[in-house]
Amino acid sequence: MVNIEGKVLVIAGSDPSGGAGLEADQKVLAAHGVYAMTATTALTAQNTTGVYGIHVTPCDFLRKQIDAVADDIPPDVVKMGMLSGSATIKTVAKAVKDHELHTIVLDPVMVSTSGAALLDPESVSDLRVELLPLATVATPNAPEAKLLLKDAGMDVPELSKVEDLEVLGRSILKLGPKWVLVKGGHCPFTSNGVIAQTENEKQMVVDVLAGPSNESSGKADNVVFRITSAYQGRGDTHGTGCSLASAIAANLARGRDVPSAVRAACRYVEAGIRTAPGLGKGAGPLNHFHSLQVLPFAPGRFVDYLLNRPDVVPVWNRFVYHPFVMALGDGTLPIESFKGYLVQDYLYLVHFARANALASYKAKNMKDVAACAAIVTHISHEMTLHLDYCSGFGIPREGIESTEERKECTAYVLDIGQSEDWLGLQVALAPCLLGYGAVAQMLIQHPETENEGNVYLKWIKNYVADDYVEAVKAGQDLLERHALLQAPTRIEKLVKIFIHATKMEIGFWEMFPHR
Repeated sequence: MVNIEGKVLVIAGSDPSGGAGLEADQKVLAAHGVYAMTATTALTAQNTTGVYGIHVTPCDFLRKQIDAVADDIPPDVVKMGMLSGSATIKTVAKAVKDHELHTIVLDPVMVSTSGAALLDPESVSDLRVELLPLATVATPNAPEAKLLLKDAGMDVPELSKVEDLEVLGRSILKLGPKWVLVKGGHCPFTSNGVIAQTENEKQMVVDVLAGPSNESSGKADNVVFRITSAYQGRGDTHGTGCSLASAIAANLARGRDVPSAVRAACRYVEAGIRTAPGLGKGAGPLNHFHSLQVLPFAPGRFVDYLLNRPDVVPVWNRFVYHPFVMALGDGTLPIESFKGYLVQDYLYLVHFARANALASYKAKNMKDVAACAAIVTHISHEMTLHLDYCSGFGIPREGIESTEERKECTAYVLDIGQSEDWLGLQVALAPCLLGYGAVAQMLIQHPETENEGNVYLKWIKNYVADDYVEAVKAGQDLLERHALLQAPTRIEKLVKIFIHATKMEIGFWEMFPHR
């Protein structure tokens, strides 16, 4: 289950194709378990092939969006993307200062992946002066970093080797941000760290993170980290800048320091490009959810999902509506069959109790230990009732315990108990625990069941009584709580265990003639 571990406000433009802008930002934040909030600076008409129109949000309305969010759900981090112009930049800068928002990830979006201008040249100076000094982390790509230095009248280094990116990063630091990540995706390098001149020479991408000097080391120079990735020739890079900045913001919101937040974000985007879904006719979007495994059921609905799966339904129905069960309901089951069933069920319950005790031993926390122990107590109560029934039919306890046991169902459950983990054992026990409750609930609603001549009515009512209902609830709660922690592949294995165990329970009914 994904827990909300931070809150991020994204101030950026919208991309209706979903690969960049606010839409991509929200996917990234969701994938990191962070709560996303937005303030829309502009609407765009764009897709993977280009930008076809921009509608800028009026500044007074943009300010109302930021105020509405910050006054109600103060963000831990603010991520800034496309800001469209000077008026927008100044509005955002004032809002951030007024609300005392201190952790800022600034992606100085100037040009889209497809080459469209997203910030007019006159506004570069405002972005540099108003927002760059507020940034905790600024994330310009190499061309954007050059534009910022040129606007400031500073020397712009020529890029020919990896070390030149480091010079670029240190130079941007002088403009005021605490940290600068110079993205190297626009200038792939050879394996020797020289800018590649041909496609065949492109071997690696280097992102350079420059930050404040490490005073404890006694060195005055800025700290510089290189994050190197293999070059990927595929063109699915729509929204990489937006996604990277949002991943950094998410990691900061989750409490990571800047170097680890940036490194993890770079790896996240690298995998997003590598596993991109290949959508669109141009530069396609990333796979933002490459590291998420989505469970096929909602929290608290594992058992419901399990019992309604197409591969479980026919087996479960054979168990719940078995002829033996239906004969119990209308009272036509031969008495000798019921006697044989009671004796074998008593013997099985001994092992069922042992298996639950084993589950208690396998449990990792006291809540689960206690829950399994409670189920054993319910089983003990049920076995007492069995003895009473058997006594009523003239079968003494000694006769029960001297009867030869049919071991097929028991053997499977105990095998699972020894070879599987705690949850595997719980799922193997579930058809019996859940099934008897389901059978009794089904039978008690049939008119024939309430017939006063039905000698099995008392048995049926046992499994709708509060004590057994409580046992079913305890067992189901255990399953629900732990199913949420499993991977989808593990869920599939648990389903197979449940189906097999249900078939063994069907085999138990079939040991006794029903007519």
